[in-house]
Amino acid sequence: MAVFSQDALNPGVRKREVFGWAMYDFANSGYTTVVITAVFAAYFVGGIAGKAPWATFAWTAALSISYAIVMLTMPSIGAYADLKGAKKKLLAFFTIGCVISTAALALAGPGSVALAMVLIIISNTFFSYGESLTAAFLPELAKPEALGKVSGWGWSFGYFGGMLALGLCLGYVIWAQGQGIKADSFVPVTMLITAVLYGTAALVTFRLLGERATLNPSAMRHGGLKASLDQLGKTFSRARQYTDFMWLLLCAVFYQGGVAVAITLAAIYAETEIGFKQQETMVMIFVLNLAAAAGAFAWGYLQDHIGHKVALAMTLVGWIATCVIAAITTTKGGFWWAAAIAGLCMGSSQSAGRAMAGMFAPRAQLAEFYGLWTFAIRLASIIGPLSYGAITWATGGNQRTAILSTAVLFIVGLIVLAKVNVQRGREAAMAA
Repeated sequence: MAVFSQDALNPGVRKREVFGWAMYDFANSGYTTVVITAVFAAYFVGGIAGKAPWATFAWTAALSISYAIVMLTMPSIGAYADLKGAKKKLLAFFTIGCVISTAALALAGPGSVALAMVLIIISNTFFSYGESLTAAFLPELAKPEALGKVSGWGWSFGYFGGMLALGLCLGYVIWAQGQGIKADSFVPVTMLITAVLYGTAALVTFRLLGERATLNPSAMRHGGLKASLDQLGKTFSRARQYTDFMWLLLCAVFYQGGVAVAITLAAIYAETEIGFKQQETMVMIFVLNLAAAAGAFAWGYLQDHIGHKVALAMTLVGWIATCVIAAITTTKGGFWWAAAIAGLCMGSSQSAGRAMAGMFAPRAQLAEFYGLWTFAIRLASIIGPLSYGAITWATGGNQRTAILSTAVLFIVGLIVLAKVNVQRGREAAMAA
C-alpha cells in the first residue's frame, strides 16, 4: 500500500486537496517556531525587557491574554463557521491578520515592552483562530479509521515549514552576526521573513482546499451570530451525550499545558539555565522540529494501528521523562537528550489529540467541536506557561523547579485519559 494512500481519504477527496490542507500547517509553523519558540521569545526577555526579573512572566502573560481571548470566542466562531459554511473565508481573514501583525513585530525594539506585548497578543490570537479552523477540515478529508495518519501527514509536513522559516532566519542571523549587526537590528528582519513565508505558503491552501460545509437555513432566519450562539448553547446542554469528548478536553487542558511550556519557554530555558547561545538555540529548535516531523508522521500510522488512546498515553510518558531530564541536567549534551525526546513527543502528541477530537466530533458541527477543542488547548496554554512563569518568579528565577513541576501536568493528563472510551465517544458522534 502506498504511504499516502487514496484509501485513507473520504469519497470525492483528492490528494491535491489534502496537500493544500497540509500546506496550512506548513505555513503557520514558522510563526510558532520563530516567533513563539526560537527567536522572539528569548529576544523579548533578553533584548526588549532587558532581562528584568518580571520578563518571563510578562512574556507568558501576553500569551495568556491571547489564549484567553481565543478560549472565550473560538467556540462561537466555530459554530458560526459551521452554520454559515464559512470556514475557508474566516480562515483567510485570520491568516491576513496574523501575517500583518507578525510583520509589525519588526517595530518592537529594546524597551518597547508594551508594543511587543500588544502585537504578540494580536498575532497569536489570529494564529490560534486559524489553527482551529484548519483542524476542522480534517474529518471532511479523512476517513474515521485514517484520521491519525492524515493528521500526521499535515502535522509532520508543518514542521518542515517551521524548519524552512527557521533555516532562512538562522542563515540571516549568522550572516548578520558576522557583519557585527546586533540583535535589535537582525531580529526584526526575522519577523518579516516569517510573515512573508506564512502568507505565501497559505496561498496554496486557499487555492486547493475546498469548502464542503453549506449554509444552514437557521443562520439565515435568525442571523449568523444568534444562530451560532444558540447552537453552541444546545451543544453544552447535551454535554452528557459527549462524555468522552469532554474527558478528552479535560485531558488536553493538562497535557497541552505542558506542551505549551515546551513551545513557549524552551529557548528561554536553554539560554538562561543551560548556557546556549542564540545561534545554538536556533540550531537546537531546528533539530527538534526535524524530530517532531518524524514523530508526527510515524505516530499517525501507529496511532491508527494500536488505537488513539494508547498512542497518546505513550507520548505523555515521553513528556514526563523530558521534564525530569531537563530539570536535572546541567550540560548542553544532557539537554540535547531532553530536546530529542521532546521533539519526538511534540508532533505525535499534538497530532494524536487533533485526530481524537475528530473521532468525537459530529459531522455537521466540526468547526464548533474544534472550537471547543481550541478552548481546551488555549486554557492549557494559559495554565502551563503562566504557572511556569509564576513559579520562576516566586522561586527567585529557579526555572529548574518550574520545569520539573511541568511533569505534574502530563501525569494528571495521563490519569484523565484513562477515563476516555474511544468506541463510546465515536458512537455518540455518529448518533448525532
